[in-house]
Amino acid sequence: MSDSLSKKDDSIGAINRAKILVAAEKEFAIHGFKGTRVQRIADRAELPKTNILYYFKSKDGLYLALLQEILSLWNSSFDNAKAQDDPSEVLARYIADKMEISRCRPDASKIFALEIINGAPNLSSFFKDQHSTWMNSRVAVLRQWIELGKLPDIDPYYLLFNIWAGSQHYADFSAQITELKGHAMDQTEFANATKSLIKLVLQGCGLIVPPLYK
Repeated sequence: MSDSLSKKDDSIGAINRAKILVAAEKEFAIHGFKGTRVQRIADRAELPKTNILYYFKSKDGLYLALLQEILSLWNSSFDNAKAQDDPSEVLARYIADKMEISRCRPDASKIFALEIINGAPNLSSFFKDQHSTWMNSRVAVLRQWIELGKLPDIDPYYLLFNIWAGSQHYADFSAQITELKGHAMDQTEFANATKSLIKLVLQGCGLIVPPLYK
């Protein structure tokens, strides 16, 4: 096979995988893992069912791939944080990114929340490996900031748990927010909520809010 044909096949494969993941995200959010059917994902993606099984082998494989993509998306802006970085800038950006994901991809957050509520049966091995490794490395950075006097002596796990809870609430409990406010939040309200959460977290840590997020 020529290089040009190989690149074309790779491009088609990437496009198909992306279409399948988008369709799967919607179906799993609506029907949950047990209620979702591969054929319905195929119909939504406008691809043959055999394509899904070719790329992901099974519904389980597709579901796990989607969960991994969600975690990677959530954690990406905090992945490269180092001891020499400014925690105010890093944490503010991390919170802002997670709030934007809650605004743009609420279904992704709901899928993950349902998985955790059900005891994370499909993530046990992933948690033991990739996610736990990521968490340990990020906790280590937070502890370095504490040792350097950049953060007060707080529990790094609780700090991250509170950031997750505060930001993902806007996706997972959007129906409650809409009911209580009387309307769905628009982009301006999300921006205000983001600034509020950044202010609460950073000031609670004795940090100064960066000008961009005031």
